[in-house]
Formats: sequence, C-alpha cells, structure tokens
Amino acid sequence: MTLTQLPPPTRLGPRDVGRLGAHGMRTKPMRAVLSALGIAIGIAAVVAVIGIPASSAKALSDQLATLGTNLLRAEPGQTFGGDNAKLPKESVAMAKRIAPVRSASGIGKTGKTVRRNDRVAVDETSGLAVYAATPDLLDVLGGHVHLGRFVDSSPFPSVVLGSVAATRLGVTGLGGQVFIDGQWFTVAGILDPMPLAPEIERSVLVAWQTAIDRLGFDGHPGTVYVRADDNAVEDVRGVLGATLNPQHPNEVKVARPSDALAAKQLTETAYSGLFLGLGGVALLVGGVGVANTMVISVLERRREIGLRRALGATRRQVRGQFLAESVLLSGLGGLAGVLIGVAVTAGYSVSQGWPAEIPLPAVVGGVAVSMLVGAIAGAYPAMRAARLSPTEALA
Repeated sequence: MTLTQLPPPTRLGPRDVGRLGAHGMRTKPMRAVLSALGIAIGIAAVVAVIGIPASSAKALSDQLATLGTNLLRAEPGQTFGGDNAKLPKESVAMAKRIAPVRSASGIGKTGKTVRRNDRVAVDETSGLAVYAATPDLLDVLGGHVHLGRFVDSSPFPSVVLGSVAATRLGVTGLGGQVFIDGQWFTVAGILDPMPLAPEIERSVLVAWQTAIDRLGFDGHPGTVYVRADDNAVEDVRGVLGATLNPQHPNEVKVARPSDALAAKQLTETAYSGLFLGLGGVALLVGGVGVANTMVISVLERRREIGLRRALGATRRQVRGQFLAESVLLSGLGGLAGVLIGVAVTAGYSVSQGWPAEIPLPAVVGGVAVSMLVGAIAGAYPAMRAARLSPTEALA
C-alpha cells in the first residue's frame, strides 16, 4: 500500500479527547491535586468575596424592610458663635404637627454618668450616657424590650439599659442596681439591639420626669426621632429643622439613620473589591502552576507522544489531548474552589446571623473562569507537545 493509499486519520470525539486528558491526570494524581489546589484557592476566594457581601446586602435589605427607611433624626448643631445649640422643649410636640409625620419622640441628655456601683472610679464611665426618655420612644424607633419593661411614668428610680450598656455594666437580669449621680437606680428593663439608633444601645434610659426630678435634667430634647409617611420622607426632612426651631432652623441637624447603614454597606463593598483583586492574583498564580505542571508532563511523556504520533495521531489530536488535560485539571480545581467558597460564605453568614446569598453567576462563572484559565495555561504546553516529531520524541 503506498503512502497515498493510507486511510485518513481517525477523528477523536469529545468523549475520546476527555478520556485521553483524564488519563494524564490519573498517572500522576498527587501532582494533579497540588496543581488544582492553586486554582481552587483562587476560585474559592473569588466566590467568597462575591458571596459574603451579597449575604450582607441581603441582610441589610431585610433589616431595612423591617425597621423602615422613614425614620428621621434631628439634633441640635452649633450657633453662629460656635456654642452648642439647644432644641426647644416643645420640639417633639412641634414635630407631631407636621401632616405626614406618623409619630415622634425624643431623648434628652442629662449630662450624668453611670457606674456599676459606688466603688467604681468616677471617671470610669464605660463610654455610656444617661438619657431621659418618654414611654413612646420604642414605638417610634421600632425597638423591643429584651427583658422587663420600658420607662413609664412611675416615680420609682429605675432605668432601662441598651443592649451594649447592659453588657458593659455586666448586667444580665432585672432587679440589679446602677449608680448615677450619687443615687441608686434599679434596672427595670434591657433592650434588644437597635441598628437604626446605635446611641440607644450605649445608653441608660431614665423616665423623663424622673430625670428632671432626680438628675437635674433641663427638659430640652437632645435628639428628636420622627417617623414619616414613606412617600413624604424627603419633604418632612426639608421642613423639620424650621419646625423644631423656627427662630434658628440652621442650628438643627437632620439625618436619616438608614442612610448610615447604606453607607456602611458601600464601605464593605469597596473592601470586597480589594479582596476580589487578591483572589484574582491567587487565580493567576494557580494558572501559572497548571502551566508549569503541563510543561513538565510534556517532557516526561515524550515517548508516549512519539508512540502516538508513530501510530498515526495527528498534531491536532496530540494538542487536543494535552489541552483537554489542562482544562480538566483547572475545571476540577475550579469546582472544588466553588464548593469551598460556598461553604465559607455559608459559614460566615450563619456566624453573623445573615441569610446565605450565593449569586448563581459566581458559581457558574467560577467553574467557567477556571476552565478558561486552564485553556490559556495549557495552550503553550499543548502546542509544544504537538510540534514533537515521532523520531524526536522516541529518540
């Protein structure tokens, strides 16, 4: 049979190419695992960096849906002379006159500090403040009492502790006492955390009239909280300063607490971009590792390449074999990385009390990107293997 009568080379289907690629991985399993590990680390980092902020954003969205974005907070600013301004005593009542306002309440600074007992040094305040409060405060803030009750009109000297204040004072139950301005106050309640009003978490609340009678409180609100209709929040925000203090509206600072939570989420997203870059670097290093492994594999398997070429394998088939091995190696590493990233995201979300949110593009894209990296990393070794002639490979 002459050379021109030789049958055409056999075509390899995708399954055959995949089987040949997997054969190379089976011959050196430990090397394959170590090479895929670099890809897995990079993909796991990318998936976790995408999944954790997504879980945080979902938790924030759920939290704002529960707490509402229609809460406004007004505080006194400074006078033109640089002195601390004051809100009028009737500020809360004036706020309630605004038509779209659903409810309003306030707290007042007593200027006093709280201690666990009278033996604690006077300057050991634990970063806590003592505020006067009215019974409707929790309704406006959407807060809840964890233990006991909230402040009421009872003249009995009692306090309600924010969640952070209770922890710093070492109070875990009701009936204990704290020392304020040379007087003992009984703990009547402990509050749940209040994300929209973190200042309440770090405060000790005393009934408004009790603060006036026992702590010398002057009756001026230090902060006014307002709940407005959802579609009129910005309108209320625009007139709130002039309503609370008609004579000096410029001395009133109005803020929307939910904006602070949203800004915090943006900060976390910025940091996520940094870690995403680090994940990309890890993925690049993994790709270099795969390329190095494939080059070594080509050098070690020269005889196999020569034998296949001598038996009629074309350059294209040899190139496809090694390219398939590189893609499979990276693909398995990517799949392992996705599973690790999902596990890390779920574990961290559970530890933070967030709903685990794994974006589908991150899962699908993680495997796809790893296979793309494998294809790029294996391109040169595959071409190098295909260029070997049978005589050169078998020499």
